[in-house]
Formats: sequence, C-alpha cells, structure tokens
Amino acid sequence: MLRVAEFAALFFGVPSLFAFTRHRFSALPTLWVFAACSMAVLLHDPKMNHDALWNAAALPRNLASVLLPFCLAALVLLLAVHHFAPTVFLSLPRTNPMLFAAILMLYPVFSVYPQGVVYRAFLCHRYSGIFGSGWGIVVASAVAFGYLHIVFRNAWAVGLSVLAGLLFAVRYQVTGSLFVSAFEHTLYGYLIFTSGLGRYFYSGNVRRA
Repeated sequence: MLRVAEFAALFFGVPSLFAFTRHRFSALPTLWVFAACSMAVLLHDPKMNHDALWNAAALPRNLASVLLPFCLAALVLLLAVHHFAPTVFLSLPRTNPMLFAAILMLYPVFSVYPQGVVYRAFLCHRYSGIFGSGWGIVVASAVAFGYLHIVFRNAWAVGLSVLAGLLFAVRYQVTGSLFVSAFEHTLYGYLIFTSGLGRYFYSGNVRRA
C-alpha cells in the first residue's frame, strides 16, 4: 500500500499541485530534480538493468520500426492541421524561427530524456510489483505521462500525451533502451512543435504565483 500511495503522490499529486494551486516553483526544474533523484535510485538498485538507461546500440536494429509509423503519423497530423486549422499550421517555425531552433536543440536533452528517466525507466522498474511487467505497467506509464501534461491545462496535451506514452513505454519495454524510446519521443515532439500544435505544450501555460 505504501508503494501505491507513493505512486499516486508522485505521479498524480505533484502534477495536480502545479496545475491547480498557486506556487513559486517552475515545472521544468522540478522535472530535472525528479529525474536526478530517479536516476540515483536506479543506479543504486542492483536489480535494475543499468544498460537500459542508455543502450544507444539498440537504435540501428529498431530504426525502421520507429521511423515507419512516425512518417505515417507525421503525414496524417500535418494534413489534418493544414486542413482543420490552417492558421495554426507551421505557426512556430513561421513566426518565431529562433524559438523553434532553440526547441530543436534543447528539447531532447532538457525535456525528453529526463521524462524518459522518470516515466519509463524509473516508473516501469519501481512499480512493476504493482502493475506487472506487461500491459499493466505500460498503461500505468502512459496514464502517468499523460497526466503530467495537465500542467498545461488543456485536454489536447493530456490526450495526445497518453497516446504517445503508450508508444514510448512499449518501445522501452521491447528494446530495453531508454535511448531508443527518447529518440522516438524526440521525433514526435518535433512533429508537434513543427505542426503548430506546440501551443498546447508551451511551458508558459503553467500557472505561477
């Protein structure tokens, strides 16, 4: 029961505090602290497969299975945004190329990998005793990852993140590589920010005191 309470507090209580209360903490630095603590726990746990925390060597043999669905998703999403929201289409690269370039450079290091440490490596290892090692832990990871995005206070961010979280958790479980999962996460993040839907994921949407 203590582990269940811990899971609920960390993955639902903390995002709720950011989304629904006045506070003086920034969300991204809080993620970095959480990721650092999660990494420390994993590195000191002899039951953890430490190779899974990076394992870039797994990318070449999984590259096709990552790129093919991504290309299909990119085609569908870009066409959908262009058709249903033409004023939003490619809005960030068109209107603020400097910010767009900064996101491309910084996003994988300062957002994607820390999220992977917390929501894939740490969550899937620490809470497998509650949810099992199959679809139970995958769904738990996806739902927690989606709920994290409640800090942006819109349904699009949460819904899209739950779907993406399923994909990223499965990828991590199948490949045993946080690098491959983070690479895939980066691709879809780039797609969101390029398409114009990045407005639903801007950190400026997080309420501050």
